[in-house]
Amino acid sequence: MSLSVYLNFAGNCREAFEFYRAAFGGEFSRFSTYADGPPDMTVPDAERDWVMHVSLPVGETVLMGSDVSSAFGPPPTLGSNVSISIVGESREHCDTMFARLSDGGTPKMAPQEMFWGAYFGMWTDKFGIHWMINYELPQA
Repeated sequence: MSLSVYLNFAGNCREAFEFYRAAFGGEFSRFSTYADGPPDMTVPDAERDWVMHVSLPVGETVLMGSDVSSAFGPPPTLGSNVSISIVGESREHCDTMFARLSDGGTPKMAPQEMFWGAYFGMWTDKFGIHWMINYELPQA
Protein backbone atom coordinates (compact mmCIF):
# COMPACT_ATOMS: atom_id res chain seq x y z
CA MET A 1 0.00 0.00 0.00
CA SER A 2 1.20 3.51 -0.70
CA LEU A 3 -0.13 7.02 -0.07
CA SER A 4 -0.09 9.99 -2.44
CA VAL A 5 -1.22 13.60 -2.26
CA TYR A 6 -4.21 14.71 -4.37
CA LEU A 7 -4.70 18.44 -5.04
CA ASN A 8 -7.92 20.10 -6.26
CA PHE A 9 -8.04 23.34 -8.21
CA ALA A 10 -10.64 25.71 -9.65
CA GLY A 11 -9.52 25.92 -13.27
CA ASN A 12 -5.75 26.32 -12.90
CA CYS A 13 -4.65 22.71 -12.37
CA ARG A 14 -2.83 22.60 -15.72
CA GLU A 15 -0.81 25.71 -14.83
CA ALA A 16 -0.01 24.36 -11.35
CA PHE A 17 1.11 20.97 -12.63
CA GLU A 18 3.28 22.49 -15.37
CA PHE A 19 4.93 24.45 -12.54
CA TYR A 20 5.38 21.27 -10.44
CA ARG A 21 6.72 19.34 -13.44
CA ALA A 22 9.29 22.07 -14.07
CA ALA A 23 10.29 22.02 -10.39
CA PHE A 24 10.45 18.23 -9.89
CA GLY A 25 11.26 17.13 -13.43
CA GLY A 26 9.82 14.06 -15.08
CA GLU A 27 6.74 13.55 -17.21
CA PHE A 28 3.06 13.11 -16.47
CA SER A 29 2.10 9.45 -16.24
CA ARG A 30 -1.56 10.38 -16.78
CA PHE A 31 -3.22 13.51 -18.07
CA SER A 32 -6.85 13.85 -19.09
CA THR A 33 -9.39 16.62 -19.42
CA TYR A 34 -13.15 16.50 -18.90
CA ALA A 35 -13.46 16.38 -22.70
CA ASP A 36 -11.77 12.95 -22.50
CA GLY A 37 -14.51 11.64 -20.17
CA PRO A 38 -17.50 9.54 -21.18
CA PRO A 39 -20.23 11.23 -23.27
CA ASP A 40 -22.73 11.20 -20.39
CA MET A 41 -20.38 13.28 -18.20
CA THR A 42 -22.00 16.66 -18.45
CA VAL A 43 -19.72 19.56 -17.61
CA PRO A 44 -20.11 23.15 -18.79
CA ASP A 45 -18.51 23.81 -22.18
CA ALA A 46 -16.16 26.37 -20.59
CA GLU A 47 -14.78 23.61 -18.33
CA ARG A 48 -14.33 20.78 -20.86
CA ASP A 49 -10.62 21.62 -21.25
CA TRP A 50 -10.10 21.62 -17.47
CA VAL A 51 -7.99 18.83 -16.00
CA MET A 52 -10.04 15.81 -14.95
CA HIS A 53 -6.93 13.97 -13.68
CA VAL A 54 -3.17 14.38 -13.79
CA SER A 55 -0.45 12.22 -12.20
CA LEU A 56 3.18 13.30 -11.82
CA PRO A 57 5.60 10.71 -10.40
CA VAL A 58 7.87 12.30 -7.81
CA GLY A 59 10.44 9.91 -6.36
CA GLU A 60 8.67 6.92 -4.80
CA THR A 61 5.25 8.62 -4.81
CA VAL A 62 2.86 10.40 -7.16
CA LEU A 63 1.50 13.94 -6.99
CA MET A 64 -2.02 13.96 -8.43
CA GLY A 65 -4.60 16.63 -9.12
CA SER A 66 -7.70 17.85 -10.91
CA ASP A 67 -9.91 20.86 -11.47
CA VAL A 68 -13.25 20.59 -9.70
CA SER A 69 -15.96 21.16 -12.31
CA SER A 70 -18.96 23.19 -11.21
CA ALA A 71 -21.01 20.14 -12.31
CA PHE A 72 -19.62 18.28 -9.28
CA GLY A 73 -19.86 20.90 -6.55
CA PRO A 74 -18.54 24.22 -5.35
CA PRO A 75 -14.97 25.22 -6.13
CA PRO A 76 -12.34 24.05 -3.67
CA THR A 77 -11.13 26.42 -0.99
CA LEU A 78 -7.57 26.77 0.21
CA GLY A 79 -6.97 24.35 3.05
CA SER A 80 -9.69 21.94 1.99
CA ASN A 81 -8.31 21.27 -1.48
CA VAL A 82 -5.92 18.48 -0.46
CA SER A 83 -6.74 14.75 -0.11
CA ILE A 84 -4.67 11.73 0.78
CA SER A 85 -4.96 9.03 -1.86
CA ILE A 86 -4.45 5.37 -1.01
CA VAL A 87 -3.33 2.96 -3.71
CA GLY A 88 -5.57 -0.02 -3.02
CA GLU A 89 -4.29 -3.57 -3.17
CA SER A 90 -7.64 -5.21 -4.05
CA ARG A 91 -11.38 -4.50 -3.98
CA GLU A 92 -11.54 -6.05 -0.52
CA HIS A 93 -8.69 -3.85 0.69
CA CYS A 94 -10.50 -0.78 -0.64
CA ASP A 95 -13.72 -1.78 1.09
CA THR A 96 -11.90 -2.43 4.37
CA MET A 97 -9.98 0.86 4.34
CA PHE A 98 -13.13 2.76 3.38
CA ALA A 99 -15.05 1.20 6.29
CA ARG A 100 -12.27 1.79 8.81
CA LEU A 101 -11.34 5.34 7.85
CA SER A 102 -14.86 6.65 7.15
CA ASP A 103 -16.13 5.37 10.54
CA GLY A 104 -17.50 8.46 12.29
CA GLY A 105 -16.82 10.56 9.21
CA THR A 106 -18.67 11.42 6.01
CA PRO A 107 -18.69 8.94 3.12
CA LYS A 108 -18.81 10.80 -0.21
CA MET A 109 -18.66 7.86 -2.64
CA ALA A 110 -18.52 4.22 -1.59
CA PRO A 111 -15.91 2.28 -3.58
CA GLN A 112 -17.27 1.34 -6.99
CA GLU A 113 -16.09 0.59 -10.53
CA MET A 114 -15.30 3.73 -12.49
CA PHE A 115 -15.03 4.43 -16.21
CA TRP A 116 -11.25 4.81 -16.06
CA GLY A 117 -10.84 1.14 -15.11
CA ALA A 118 -10.50 1.42 -11.36
CA TYR A 119 -12.38 0.67 -8.14
CA PHE A 120 -12.57 4.09 -6.45
CA GLY A 121 -14.07 5.72 -3.36
CA MET A 122 -13.92 9.01 -1.39
CA TRP A 123 -14.69 10.14 2.16
CA THR A 124 -13.85 12.66 4.86
CA ASP A 125 -12.75 11.15 8.16
CA LYS A 126 -14.00 12.25 11.57
CA PHE A 127 -11.05 14.65 11.84
CA GLY A 128 -11.94 16.50 8.61
CA ILE A 129 -9.22 14.89 6.47
CA HIS A 130 -10.23 14.10 2.87
CA TRP A 131 -9.36 10.62 1.57
CA MET A 132 -9.55 8.70 -1.71
CA ILE A 133 -8.81 5.08 -2.54
CA ASN A 134 -8.10 3.78 -6.03
CA TYR A 135 -7.44 0.20 -7.14
CA GLU A 136 -6.54 -0.30 -10.80
CA LEU A 137 -8.69 -3.18 -12.02
CA PRO A 138 -6.91 -5.98 -13.90
CA GLN A 139 -7.28 -5.62 -17.67
CA ALA A 140 -9.49 -8.28 -19.24
